[in-house]
Amino acid sequence: MAENTSSEEKKTSGASSIDKFKKEVGPVGFIGAIVGVAVLVIASVLFFLNYTKEQKNIDAQNEIFQAQYYYENDSLEYALQGDGRNLGFLDIIDIYSGTEVANLASFYAGASYLKQRQYEQAIDYLEDFSTSEILVQGRAYSLIGDAYMELGNFTDAADNYETAANTVDDEYFSPGYLLRASLAYEKAGDINSGIAALDQIINNYKSANELLEARKQKARLQVLAGR
Repeated sequence: MAENTSSEEKKTSGASSIDKFKKEVGPVGFIGAIVGVAVLVIASVLFFLNYTKEQKNIDAQNEIFQAQYYYENDSLEYALQGDGRNLGFLDIIDIYSGTEVANLASFYAGASYLKQRQYEQAIDYLEDFSTSEILVQGRAYSLIGDAYMELGNFTDAADNYETAANTVDDEYFSPGYLLRASLAYEKAGDINSGIAALDQIINNYKSANELLEARKQKARLQVLAGR
């Protein structure tokens, strides 16, 4: 009975303290205090999550260097799977999911599979990759286009080459992507779209090294189209 009484006294004391606080600060102040506590809790949780993610990204950066070394030296199996001591791109994607480094590993994994002629896997990983670095993103779209070309899916190849060109929008890279797009459209039997891709080079990138080639290919396609 004594324990129950003590418990009831604590509840009553707690309730009276809350009531007293309500009276002191008023209804608006009481609600504000609750909101303030909630904001502090949420901010603390977000800080912890961001800190954890940043630390995870740092750890991933330390892991990816060896896989990149293997990739640059065409040791593609080690690059993808690891060497027993160092992680490969696939492990980094799995273990460090959600980090910038895991995202970069998806690019390398896709490029590695492309070199191994495993085109569907290449497309899967490259499509998972995304970055605000437009030159790298353009390169990713171009590699996807290469994979589709090898699979004989020329329409999707052309779409990705054009997306690469539009993403970069640069006279040094876009014309090359557009030449590939034109070839892909031609292989798909869409001559008019092939000519349109070449027109983008001729009209938008007048200083490009590919300008003469674009004019030459346009003349050839116009003959094929009966113009």
